[in-house]
Amino acid sequence: MPISKLILAVAVCAGLAACGDTLGEQALGGAAIGAGAAAVTGGSLATGAAVGAGANVLACQTEVVNCT
Repeated sequence: MPISKLILAVAVCAGLAACGDTLGEQALGGAAIGAGAAAVTGGSLATGAAVGAGANVLACQTEVVNCT
């Protein structure tokens, strides 16, 4: 993936962090955002969903993003 697409995907995902009330909601929200970003940038939807789910759960569980 060209670096410009990677930067765009990271910027979009950072702005769309989706904290849910449960771990499952956090994973599902992240997966949707990751798959969407992959679709826009021409990447693998499965990889985008997996990375998005993991990143969102990590961000929400460690309170990297303020979800209140």
